[in-house]
Amino acid sequence: MSTLTLGIIVIIYMFILAWLGYLGYKQTKNASDYLLGGRKINPVIMALSYGATFISASAIVGFGGVAATFGMGIQWLCLLNMFMGVVVAFIFFGRKTRKIGEEHNARTFPQLLGLHYKSRSIQIFIATIIFIGMPLYAAVVMKGGAVFIEQMFNIDLHLALLIFTLIVATYVITGGIKGVLYTDALQAVIMFMCMLFLLFWFYKIMDMGFIEANKKLTEIAPMVPERFHALGHQGWTAMPVTGSPQWYTLVTSLILGVGIGCLAQPQLVVRFMMVESTKQLNRGVLIGCVFLIITVGTIYHVGALSNLFFLKTEGVVASEAIKDMDKIIPLFINKAMPEWFGAVFMLCILSASMSTLSAQFHTMGAAFGADAFPKLGRNKNPNSTIGVRIGVLCSILVSYIICYTLSAGIIARGTALFMGICAATFLPAYFCALYWKGVTKQGALASLWVGALASLFAMMFLHKAEAAPIGLCQALFGKDVLINVYPWHAIDPILFGLPLSCITIVIVSLLTKRKETNASKGVISIS
Repeated sequence: MSTLTLGIIVIIYMFILAWLGYLGYKQTKNASDYLLGGRKINPVIMALSYGATFISASAIVGFGGVAATFGMGIQWLCLLNMFMGVVVAFIFFGRKTRKIGEEHNARTFPQLLGLHYKSRSIQIFIATIIFIGMPLYAAVVMKGGAVFIEQMFNIDLHLALLIFTLIVATYVITGGIKGVLYTDALQAVIMFMCMLFLLFWFYKIMDMGFIEANKKLTEIAPMVPERFHALGHQGWTAMPVTGSPQWYTLVTSLILGVGIGCLAQPQLVVRFMMVESTKQLNRGVLIGCVFLIITVGTIYHVGALSNLFFLKTEGVVASEAIKDMDKIIPLFINKAMPEWFGAVFMLCILSASMSTLSAQFHTMGAAFGADAFPKLGRNKNPNSTIGVRIGVLCSILVSYIICYTLSAGIIARGTALFMGICAATFLPAYFCALYWKGVTKQGALASLWVGALASLFAMMFLHKAEAAPIGLCQALFGKDVLINVYPWHAIDPILFGLPLSCITIVIVSLLTKRKETNASKGVISIS
């Protein structure tokens, strides 16, 4: 397909997004509309937006590349995403989140916990973590979209990144959350249809059925590259050797990091506060589950099976056809799919990237303008959104700069890293706000600090995947990690940060609650 045709398709797509963004802009009258859509968002739109925000280019390009390289063990993440990210999130977290958010008139995730615990410090801390940490996640999503544009248009990666960033920035800054939701819904439909066709077409071009394809993939296990075999790779239909480096990466980093971390994603949590009633949340469960099974399940499945295609056409498995796992899926689509589908799938990647990025930029902007600096630009107009818009712009610029520093094969890892940090830092305080009346603001704040610092310490000094590239441990102590005894340096930071954060919130809350009780008894006896 010619570049001109691709360009025309993209231009039409952008005009549709611009129109949806304009609709959001026209319906945004005040700060509540800009941040929460007036709490009157249609449940179908909310569910589609939730799913589209959940699934980014990192899931399709990054994790699809992981599936192509290491196999179908990553499907456990799909199951956990569906169970934790939709069923548990909507039923056990969403209902109470919506109720508490309405009681406190909270408009953001930091505000939700800050008002619940009656602590401005908690609100500021969470907003700071979001504004500082989320750009890494946004950067890997930006890279996923830019890499695909680079492959399809054969243009420079830097130019692809610039164009992509400007497009997303335009409708997020102007349209607010309604513009984000409307575009998300369209993008979710595009992703769903593309993944269905991808699954159908793969079996068609390979001329084999489901069982036959999986058997053939099992049979080529001896073709696992030696460098991966040494890490514990046993074939594309088998889990890695238990306790091997690849097993720790797959289970502790990717599956647990993303599978549990999705419960504490600020950009997802805020969507629970956008609907009018609990019944509307219930309607979103089925939509979310089906969406994740088709989108995530398909790309992980086809990603692993792409080895059969590359073996047939190139004579080598996927990871040997191209060394950078982030580029395996774009290359596969370019070679295996019809020309017209390449253009449509590019829209799928753009949709996945844009839906997640728009939510991330909106969340970071809200953390800056609504939580950290709520009075910015509101001296004359209390409903002004100028502070949030400034925050969105700053977050876009920071994410854009970080994207230039990312190495090859970083997309999946960067996603898991941020989600793991969110789980360790936010999840205990968030869960206790919903379900434990005995929690205190001191316990919540201590938990936030411990979760964040423990995760940071583990990244800098314990987990080799991050500690070695960062180099701080090497500079201070002359070695890549403090504990260079296997498997300590292979264990993901989430397994250090989350347990410590949970223990902290329980112990500190019990201690401070006892002090409050004793103090109140003392007051009563004196009086």
